[in-house]
Amino acid sequence: MKFADRLAPLQFNVFAAMDTAKAEAAAKGLEIVDLSLGSVDLPTPPHVLQAIAEALQDPATHGYQLFRNNTQFRKAVAQRYEQTFGVPVDPETEVLTLIGSQEGTAHLPLAVLNPGDVALLSDPGYPSHYGGVHLAGGEIYPMALLAENQFLPDFSTIPDDIARRSRLMVLNYPHNPTTATATLDFFEAALEFCDHHDIVLVHDFAYDQMVFSDQSHPSILQADRNKKRSIEFFTLSKAYGMGGFRVGYAIGNAELIKALKQVKAAVDFNQYQGILRGAIASLTGDQSSVKQRLDIFQQRRDAFVDAMANIGWSIPTPQATMFAWAKLPEQWEFDSVNFCTELLAKTGIAASAGYGFGKSGEGYVRFALVRSPKELQSAAQTIGTFING
Repeated sequence: MKFADRLAPLQFNVFAAMDTAKAEAAAKGLEIVDLSLGSVDLPTPPHVLQAIAEALQDPATHGYQLFRNNTQFRKAVAQRYEQTFGVPVDPETEVLTLIGSQEGTAHLPLAVLNPGDVALLSDPGYPSHYGGVHLAGGEIYPMALLAENQFLPDFSTIPDDIARRSRLMVLNYPHNPTTATATLDFFEAALEFCDHHDIVLVHDFAYDQMVFSDQSHPSILQADRNKKRSIEFFTLSKAYGMGGFRVGYAIGNAELIKALKQVKAAVDFNQYQGILRGAIASLTGDQSSVKQRLDIFQQRRDAFVDAMANIGWSIPTPQATMFAWAKLPEQWEFDSVNFCTELLAKTGIAASAGYGFGKSGEGYVRFALVRSPKELQSAAQTIGTFING
């Protein structure tokens, strides 16, 4: 049986590979401590669950959900942006409901790229950004994110011929996997570059609200207030604990929203109306649970970073997200996949190989802080025995 050539670049996925390895380790009797997947382990807030539960009794929620059925959700999104970022948004033309933000970042290249067009992607970066470009037949130019540049791309290093062929740039701050943050000045520089070369500017904003400071992270729409060429994606999976409900949105340039809507119409309808009612409750209801979640992740971050320092593995303290981005010890410096495979096979601790996020991720490993401080401290001690044994 023959399959499409477009599947060839999708053979390796960092999460799928680790999922297989976890199953093999569990079959051998190891207790799995899964720090590989950024799935929030904290419960969904009660008022959100209540909104979903009440919707179950409403027959009007039981049918297909098209664009007009999610008007109230889109209005809640627009209201949040106006209140949080001071950016006016038209919920009818500048917001699109998504089944998680990954749907948007993976499908947008189908609306923007022709075969052979170039997409400027962060390296390391989230795998679905790469997958969407491959499926669209685009070419990828990896923008290296280096520690010496605070894991921000240097636009001046992009060759002129690549810039002329580029149609799409994807950014993601706070950044997965490196945990880096960006300033409004940086977004303005990105917009200037994209303006000059007529490039669509995409921002994956999955970790908005997961910043360990009193200052909120800027939105790309604060740089592109007229929404000339920018689109931003957000998911309720992280700050609102709705990962399994798969709900997110795209917001920004009306033409890009329309184009993405056309792709979406060919692929799926929207999720269950009850989920959208829960999402509305998340965005418009009591926000104290968001702060509580952030406090919990900060406690976990501090416990893990300190515990890793105690075993001789120094990790920069993350300023955002729910991850730790750790430069591997010298003996594993150029083999992050093998490090993660052996760590899992011998200890039951699962982490994500930096190479799985791109070539510039080699030499690093990502730990998801999805266990209690005590469990993370215990995991660090076990890792210490593994690397020093």
